[in-house]
Amino acid sequence: ANPSTRKKIRFLFDKAWQQHFVTNMFIRPSDEAELDGFDPDFTVINCCAQVDDDWERHGLHSDTAVVFNIEKKTAVVFGTWYGGENKKGIFSLMNYWLPMQGHLPMHCSANVGKEGDVALFFGLSGTGKTTLSADPHRALIGDDEHGWDHDGIFNFEGGCYAKTINLSEATEPDIYRAIHKDALLENVAIRDDGTPDYSNVSKTENGRVSYPIFNIPGYHKEQMAGHPSNIIFLSCDAFGVMPPVARLSSGQAMYHFLSGYTAKVAGTERGITEPSATFSTCFGAAFMTMHPTVYADLLQEKLDKHGSHAYLVNSGWSGGAYGTGKRMSIKTTRTCIDAILDGSIHDAEFQVDPIFGYEVPKSLPGLDDLLLDPKSTWDNQDAYDETAAKLAKMYSDNFKQYEGKGSIDYTKFGPK
Repeated sequence: ANPSTRKKIRFLFDKAWQQHFVTNMFIRPSDEAELDGFDPDFTVINCCAQVDDDWERHGLHSDTAVVFNIEKKTAVVFGTWYGGENKKGIFSLMNYWLPMQGHLPMHCSANVGKEGDVALFFGLSGTGKTTLSADPHRALIGDDEHGWDHDGIFNFEGGCYAKTINLSEATEPDIYRAIHKDALLENVAIRDDGTPDYSNVSKTENGRVSYPIFNIPGYHKEQMAGHPSNIIFLSCDAFGVMPPVARLSSGQAMYHFLSGYTAKVAGTERGITEPSATFSTCFGAAFMTMHPTVYADLLQEKLDKHGSHAYLVNSGWSGGAYGTGKRMSIKTTRTCIDAILDGSIHDAEFQVDPIFGYEVPKSLPGLDDLLLDPKSTWDNQDAYDETAAKLAKMYSDNFKQYEGKGSIDYTKFGPK
């Protein structure tokens, strides 16, 4: 959306639906005249029906390949029909181009309030970026990819790409109602009467819908806004030891940004059938084409300059690990997000977590106080302590790769 960093992309497909996908997902020309003399900055050739038969010799994990040649300004997609590959490839390029201009590319969603207050939601697929940023009381800037420059936030895209598993109007009204003209369903089962069955995951749990951002009522037409007041890191904690919300210091924010802890959720990657803990730096390791500390240094600089507040929000499990505890409800997570965005969280009394060091509110309006104390939700308190210590060690072991790297060593802001 930012004219100063905008790139012109040409896509070549042999499938009409994939052409419609990128029409939904990328920023459309304002009129045909804008295409006169079109000279692309990059070209993507999608050969989804062709595979790499020599994938083992090429050191790949399968016969699927997404290959980029930056010097020739060309990419080729082999062996995957997944629409998302078209947008994520370009996102990876933006993660290469923007830092060289001193701008921060981010795997996050963003929205803006009526008073101009901007919120960012970092998180991997399945953690709630799209769901939580689609807020009827705020204007959506974008649901997945953004940049942060000297003037503020800007969207990379012109559409949204939401998961449809168990989608309902009651739980995700904005997304549900966005599925009309121009929306494109992908990997979604269809009933005999022609209606979509979002609960049918017999083929895959990775059902998706792409739609132009203007399908969301009241979206932020400019797709650019000021500097963020609040930054939210969404983690899907499969161990069930994190609170639904915690306040982070600037140093802790950088530690969690570099860590990128979450759980891989079923349907987001090949072979994942149940949640498993993982660390994905910058909440998007697969798309980061430079060393993670490059992005961390840029984020630290902007946090210090603009005074943004940072929070960790757990959209994962409570009362036990996966298989024992229960997944946080969207309502619970929404309540935490609302408290952050309306500022009422600042009125809460906080206590410091003895292991992870972040500040946890003792109570929030509309939320059961017990949920804010994860240990109290476990039947076996000793099991909680053991599991929390296990997760803390995983954090520390993962972070060793960043010790002494970048302009600041954030190791001291991790678990004790």
